[in-house]
Amino acid sequence: MKLAHKALGVHLLTASGAIFALLAMLAAVDGRWSVMFLWLVVAFFVDGIDGPLARKYDVKKNSPVYDGVLLDLIIDYLTYVFVPAIALFKHPEMLPGWSGWAAILVIVFTSALYFADTRMKTKDYSFSGFPGCWNMFVLVVFAIKPDYYVILGLVVALSVAMFLPIKFIHPTRTRRWRKVSLPIAMAWTAFAGWAAWVDFHPESWAHYGLVVTSVYLIAVGAVQQLIYGKEG
Repeated sequence: MKLAHKALGVHLLTASGAIFALLAMLAAVDGRWSVMFLWLVVAFFVDGIDGPLARKYDVKKNSPVYDGVLLDLIIDYLTYVFVPAIALFKHPEMLPGWSGWAAILVIVFTSALYFADTRMKTKDYSFSGFPGCWNMFVLVVFAIKPDYYVILGLVVALSVAMFLPIKFIHPTRTRRWRKVSLPIAMAWTAFAGWAAWVDFHPESWAHYGLVVTSVYLIAVGAVQQLIYGKEG
């Protein structure tokens, strides 16, 4: 197979995320939360492998007709932001009433600005500010079902954190501690799929795995920043 065909195949793989986003959206409309998150986990897995494949087959050179970065951002906004925001709004036990409206408006608005921010990547390919991974946040919230005020406070804190100079790692691109971070990100994906598969059963061990891996992924960038400095 020619490199051009392989590069085009990577674009097609990335674009498949739109299909998974649509399937997740339809499940959310019907209140089938486990099905919705299973599709989002599939999309998350695809997002994790299409980047390395794009670099391997040099899609910019071998399939320049399509802008892989732009395509990836479109898919990410759907699967990381838009669908999870709808789920947070529609679930009756999460943020009912005015708080649900306020939360989703803040989430989609701030995330749109962040995704268009040319400063979102640091020199070590980490993210500057919380990278709008609302799919991960909402899945963990659905699994552990924290108090109403905890959910609301976290939405506000993470929305503000998008615009603060705090590092958040990219598990596949941030080289420092990647031998630890990448397996933990893969473990998070497995725990997420497990939790959704058992319909977020409160006694599932997947929930503990989600909490531990989430704490690592959300905090490790800031820890690296404290140890090595902003540009380290």
